[in-house]
Amino acid sequence: MLSGKNYIAGEWLDGPDVFQADNPATGEKLPTKFQQGTEQHVDQAARAANECAEEFASMSPAKRAGFLRACADEIDARGDELTEMGNLESALPPARLQGERGRTVGQLRFFADWIEEGSWFEARIETAQPDRAPLPKPDIRSMFKALGPVGVFGASNFPLAFSVAGGDTASALAAGCPVVFKAHAAHPGTSEIVAQAIDAAIKKTGMPKGVFSMVHGGGRVVGQSLVAHPMIKAVGFTGSTGGGRALFDIAVSRPEPIPFYGELGSNNPVYLMPNAMKKNAAGIAKAWAGSLTMGVGQFCTNPGLLLALKGDDIDTFVTTAVEELGGVASQAMLTDRVSSAYHDVNDAMAKHPKVTCALKRRDGDGPFEGSPAVYRVSAADWEANPELAEEMFGPAGIIIECDSTDQILAISAKLHGQLTATIQMDDADAEFAGKLRPLLEKCAGRILVNGWPTGVEVCHSMVHGGPYPASTDSRATSVGSLAIKRFVRPVAYQAFADALLPDALKDGNPLNIPRLVDGKWQMPK
Repeated sequence: MLSGKNYIAGEWLDGPDVFQADNPATGEKLPTKFQQGTEQHVDQAARAANECAEEFASMSPAKRAGFLRACADEIDARGDELTEMGNLESALPPARLQGERGRTVGQLRFFADWIEEGSWFEARIETAQPDRAPLPKPDIRSMFKALGPVGVFGASNFPLAFSVAGGDTASALAAGCPVVFKAHAAHPGTSEIVAQAIDAAIKKTGMPKGVFSMVHGGGRVVGQSLVAHPMIKAVGFTGSTGGGRALFDIAVSRPEPIPFYGELGSNNPVYLMPNAMKKNAAGIAKAWAGSLTMGVGQFCTNPGLLLALKGDDIDTFVTTAVEELGGVASQAMLTDRVSSAYHDVNDAMAKHPKVTCALKRRDGDGPFEGSPAVYRVSAADWEANPELAEEMFGPAGIIIECDSTDQILAISAKLHGQLTATIQMDDADAEFAGKLRPLLEKCAGRILVNGWPTGVEVCHSMVHGGPYPASTDSRATSVGSLAIKRFVRPVAYQAFADALLPDALKDGNPLNIPRLVDGKWQMPK
């Protein structure tokens, strides 16, 4: 049962106007009317979050972990509803949505385990040395503390894993930060079902009502007011470069600037190394076609840019890729806007005088249709025409054909920020790969060998970020346990009585967590 309302600190509230989501498979409006959010909803949610922020941040890790696990359980209990609604609103197949739900609940449980383990506090203790000469050393202890209320924006391409209870929300709640969430207008029904699950978890675990709110729609007004609200202390965003940059500018221009963690755009270059291509150009092409068209190319890690040497091997690669992609049926993209933007950039690419179109088709007139495309361009022309570096968000790729390995290295040294970079190589390519690696370390957050970047593992070592425009802070990741550091800051306590210290820093280590004591790590008993 959908109410179509905004969820603000435990209450379901109406808005002044309504909107309806589209069914991308048919182009028709879905029946439920959702209430538009307003600046007033954002203000109410932010104030409620601020009122409970210290209470939530001061809870034991075990209690917050219990809340995260309850959220996961409640989402799982609504699995069939989420699959059905997600399919209607996104046209993503049931298997994809079921897998995405698994990732969503897995992230929540992953962070629950992580905050209980305790090393994320980075508790550091320097004991006093009153007899030190020439000056005594005071007792100084430090740890990470929650920033406060966090604003999170839902992404269009992941209605679950980067949405209401997705990675940004999970890591913020784990850190002890209440969340005010702006739901994406493309999947409001899916968002409400997850909000209902969080509401049930809040009640089940006795969390303060302001720990989570969700505001629907509202366009730019709601998003801008969320970023600008003085009680919001950080923002997580996944979306377009233009929209993200506009919000970033608001965040850093506030009287009190705040961190804005935006994931904006990436071409995710793939390097087709000479010896690997000699041995298996056709096989690599088939694998690339599969990665390129996964989710109709609507992954932020879609491998849309390839670099290779001119010659017979790249000809074989293109011929095979076109054959494979030619057999991939047209599919509905997430929204009319996404599909229109995809076709606009493809039309421009196909008409570009310096580009050779190897494959471009449009199978139907449906407003959400997306079909694969492949383009070729010389390295010199690619460098001379910066518009060719524009991200094609969909199942399209452009191949840069280079005259030499030195030219590949020269281009790599000038690439803008990327989420990923992939090297397809043979053992005989090791020397060249060794020269390439330092260049990719400067421009990419994750470097892969003989794999494909579509598919982001949720684990402690994952980095999902990169230099701008891949993200607005290359020091941060939005996936993996390091994501929690976006929403905390270090606080030092000097000469505090033990009773006044947070539990993570008390002499007896009541949380039983790893701590750095006088420069040496002490592990829990």
